[in-house]
Amino acid sequence: MLKLGSKIVIVTDQYEQNLPIGEYGYIIAYDRNQDNVFDYVVRIPSVGRNFLVPESDIELEHLLIQQEVDRIEREALIDYALATYNEELFKRIMNGDQEEPETEPSGKENQSREDFIRQINLKAWI
Repeated sequence: MLKLGSKIVIVTDQYEQNLPIGEYGYIIAYDRNQDNVFDYVVRIPSVGRNFLVPESDIELEHLLIQQEVDRIEREALIDYALATYNEELFKRIMNGDQEEPETEPSGKENQSREDFIRQINLKAWI
C-alpha cells in the first residue's frame, strides 16, 4: 500500500479510462470500497482531475527513475566494454554480474589440433 501524498506516474490504463499515461500525479486517497477494483484516488495536476486507479496502473516515480538510471548505466558499460575490447567486462555485464562457474576438465586429455578440426567439420555436416 502506497503512502498518501506519494508522487506516482501513470504507466498503464488497464480499464481504458483515458488515463494520461506517462503523466505524474499524487495519491490523495485510498478507495476502501471492497466491491470496487480501484485502489487509489490519484490527482493529476496537468489534467486538473482526480482518477480512480488500480495499483497495477501506477508506479512510484523514484522507482521508475532508478530503473532508467540502471538501464542507462548498463548500456554505457556495454558500450565501454565493446569500445575497449574488454571481453571479461562484457560477459560479466551480459550475465548479470554472476560469477561463471569454472569448467573442470572432464577427465579427457587435451585434443590435438587435427582432432578438434575433425570434430568441428563433423558438426558442420550435421
